[in-house]
Amino acid sequence: MTNDEIIRSLKEYDGPDMKLMEICGSHTAAIARSGIRTLLSEKIHMISGPGCPVCVTVTAYIDRLSELSRDRRNVICTFGDLIRVPGSIENLGNARAEGADIRMLYSPFDMLPLAEEEKDKTFIFAAVGFETTAPVYAELLSEAEDRGIENIRILTSLKTMPRVVEKTGNKMDGYLLPGHVCTVSGFGTYEPLAEKLSIPFVAAGFEPQNILQAVYALVMLRGKGVVRNFYPSAVTRDGNQLARKAVEKYFEPGDAVWRGLGKIEGSGLYLRREYAAFDAGSFGLEDDHETAGCHCAKVICGEEKSRDCPLFGKTCTPSTPKGACMVSAEGACFNEYNSGA
Repeated sequence: MTNDEIIRSLKEYDGPDMKLMEICGSHTAAIARSGIRTLLSEKIHMISGPGCPVCVTVTAYIDRLSELSRDRRNVICTFGDLIRVPGSIENLGNARAEGADIRMLYSPFDMLPLAEEEKDKTFIFAAVGFETTAPVYAELLSEAEDRGIENIRILTSLKTMPRVVEKTGNKMDGYLLPGHVCTVSGFGTYEPLAEKLSIPFVAAGFEPQNILQAVYALVMLRGKGVVRNFYPSAVTRDGNQLARKAVEKYFEPGDAVWRGLGKIEGSGLYLRREYAAFDAGSFGLEDDHETAGCHCAKVICGEEKSRDCPLFGKTCTPSTPKGACMVSAEGACFNEYNSGA
């Protein structure tokens, strides 16, 4: 079918209501930018799921980073969006304003020459992400070992997708698989889950036409427990074996707490015991405290839309975020606001 035919078919769809969840923050951003929801029938509901790594990170993690930053021997290194995510008391921007050494880097590897130059400091990277970024941190530690750099640490909030999908699966009629994650894990990871839940899963790229094709496939495959790959240029059934082996060398699975979804068994990645010297205290970070009135937790797990939150577009905006969903460029609230709030 041509793109025009697909769009017409999706707009005219008049079958049973369908809830389709995208579980990739980059898909959330692409859907918002391209206005894809406006091209769909009112009976097709695109739900933004827990695909933004910053958004699903609990406040205890931010609190731990703030605590570490108070030790003047430590340097906290992070990507920019994490600096503005609220903790239970403050964000990292507040801590930096009060004198903490918190540096925004474009790559974790930028930390290595800094650590070599300032050997009296311990450099701690805020390692937040999914299967996509876990290999980066494995390679970071490998290079640190090769170069004999001992004054680096990582504080991990690394999570894996399949188990969280299973937790939300009984509420959805289909899933747009996370394209970037699938490049590492492979789409075959989701085949047992599709069969168990009797719903379709489709891997897709990030151009509007790719997403529309995937949504059309999900609608056509309603009720079938199958996985389809519409992103063959990057995604295979088995994924990137070298990246997976690198992760397995340094990390092992463990239980993890997701904002809004609680503790999910085996959904986190933690440094193995033999590499514990690189860990900055990643275990036991379970507490989560939302800003009063913030519904970020409900938005993340698909229970509410961003506009259902009483703070959305009022006291909570990208310039004054009350929750992580309004901070990250992959967050549901950030994208909903910027697509026409």
